[in-house]
Amino acid sequence: MNYYHDDLMEQIFEVLKQPKCIEDLKLSEGFVKNLILKIISSYGTIKTSRMNEITGIHWDILEKNLRNLEEDGFCAPTGGGFLFSSVEYTVTKKGHEKARRALEENPYIGMAPVSYDDYYSMMEAQLKGRYPIIIPEEVIEETFADVVGVEHAKRVLLESCTIGKGIFVYGPPGTGKTFTVSKMSDLLPPLVVPKFIEFGGAVIQFYDPDFHKATPEQPEDPRWVKIRAPFVLTGAELNLNKLETNYNPDKGVYETSPIIKANGGVLLIDDLGRQRDDHELLLNRLIVPMENKQDVIYVRGVPVVVHSHFIPAFSTNLDISIMDEAHLRRAPLHILLSNPHLDELSKVFRKNLDDLGEKCSEEAIERFLKVYTPISEGGEGLMPSFAHARDLAQIAQSVRINRKKESIDLDIMEETLGKHILIYLQRINIDVADIEKKIRSYRVKTNDLEAAANALTDYGAYTISKEADALLLDVEETITPVQLADYLQKKNINVERVDLITESVRELRKALLQS
Repeated sequence: MNYYHDDLMEQIFEVLKQPKCIEDLKLSEGFVKNLILKIISSYGTIKTSRMNEITGIHWDILEKNLRNLEEDGFCAPTGGGFLFSSVEYTVTKKGHEKARRALEENPYIGMAPVSYDDYYSMMEAQLKGRYPIIIPEEVIEETFADVVGVEHAKRVLLESCTIGKGIFVYGPPGTGKTFTVSKMSDLLPPLVVPKFIEFGGAVIQFYDPDFHKATPEQPEDPRWVKIRAPFVLTGAELNLNKLETNYNPDKGVYETSPIIKANGGVLLIDDLGRQRDDHELLLNRLIVPMENKQDVIYVRGVPVVVHSHFIPAFSTNLDISIMDEAHLRRAPLHILLSNPHLDELSKVFRKNLDDLGEKCSEEAIERFLKVYTPISEGGEGLMPSFAHARDLAQIAQSVRINRKKESIDLDIMEETLGKHILIYLQRINIDVADIEKKIRSYRVKTNDLEAAANALTDYGAYTISKEADALLLDVEETITPVQLADYLQKKNINVERVDLITESVRELRKALLQS
């Protein structure tokens, strides 16, 4: 059995034959006629072959509806050959007015959508009983062929994909968290998804080529596309609005959220805790679709149930406590990725050079590794990072090209190291950890200032200052007002309120403390 095209997929392909009549298309005749007329009106004059490409509608349906539109005086043939596929159509004045009204009501022009019922039943057939999966050994080997080391991480990723359970990945920056998790979807079997669906006359876009990679074999009905299991990545740019399905008036479609695009694959929330919206609100928004494998979107105010059968993955450079127990239950597997060993770093650096087609002397590679060798062993003591291996290989290539040399030698490596920002900062004794540290400032109103100050010092507050009836403090940006209040109350310290201090007030406070 072919893992990427099994018996179930063969059955799906048999079902997804291109509809040849309007009843099998399962779209209203009015919707189809308006779609055709909008296309003719937009193009001015257009061949039927081009209409067929745009809409994916079978010739029989296309011809019948064009004849009806022609008889009603909305369009007219202007030329072409004997074959229907070569006939050109243009819109009449009457047709142009009808197209204008249709565009005002629904500006969508493109591939004919799939009915909601067909979408729902097709997804259910593919996703019901999807887990556990028996992943062939050759698929595992191919997936992890370019992943150096991290054997424990590979095993946990495999287990996550086998049973479809979520995963939490944490560790220092540059340890390969995003890259490693991105391999998960390659372990999963493909699925067929609609490009668009129709609901109540509105169009919802499901297929997104940025995240959905089409496979070589495709079903006969062009309204559907077979894709590899999706890997949907969203990071610090994520906010609550982006987790919703929003209407795009320019395209005339409802654009689905990452929650829905990840259906059948993996959704990675990268850099958890770096988002502008509170990460707890983002995680709470994900609980229902993670738990029920379904989400609800609103189309013209009407709730629509859609599939959200994804494996949730979370990664962060921050402390694991950023997720509470309720969220961790949805991602019970975990991976701690530490800084790589020097031999692993060397392999990744050499691989990056090979990928770039660069030759590098052993002397230059030894100089590269010395940066990450402990000071006690004669090195510079910088923490090893896979990200550095990638960046330095690329910088070295640039230096070699500009110095017109054939390969990367020791001189080029020395110049390369001096150009890397983190290495440069370390050499001038600037603590990168302090640069990266982000804080939030709070005003904690309490009638027990001394006990609260002592407790918050133990909690890890960076700075604490006192007002008459409150404390002003700086803490890690991941700490929320609720966490602060809960902590103090557990210490039997009364808290009246916790307020976030804005950036402008923080700057004023800083100036007063320095004066």
